[in-house]
Amino acid sequence: KGQEPVTRDYTVHLHKYLHRIQFKKRAPRAVREIRKFAARAMSTKDVRIDTKLNKFVWSNGVRNVPTRVRVRLSRKRNEDEEA
Repeated sequence: KGQEPVTRDYTVHLHKYLHRIQFKKRAPRAVREIRKFAARAMSTKDVRIDTKLNKFVWSNGVRNVPTRVRVRLSRKRNEDEEA
């Protein structure tokens, strides 16, 4: 179906996703938006966020999320379904 394994680098502009989001929800919302971005870019529902990426998003606290983040998205082969 065109779901072969592939790896690409992207820049996610978190600033535009977090515009007018209240302070206490910014970092959790940023993680959700990265997850959504990855799902759209790689056309898959199974998105796993690395702990280092999570740490980076939360590095300045819950309020001051970094403006943009470079991510490496890789689509892996699906083992369990098509056995």
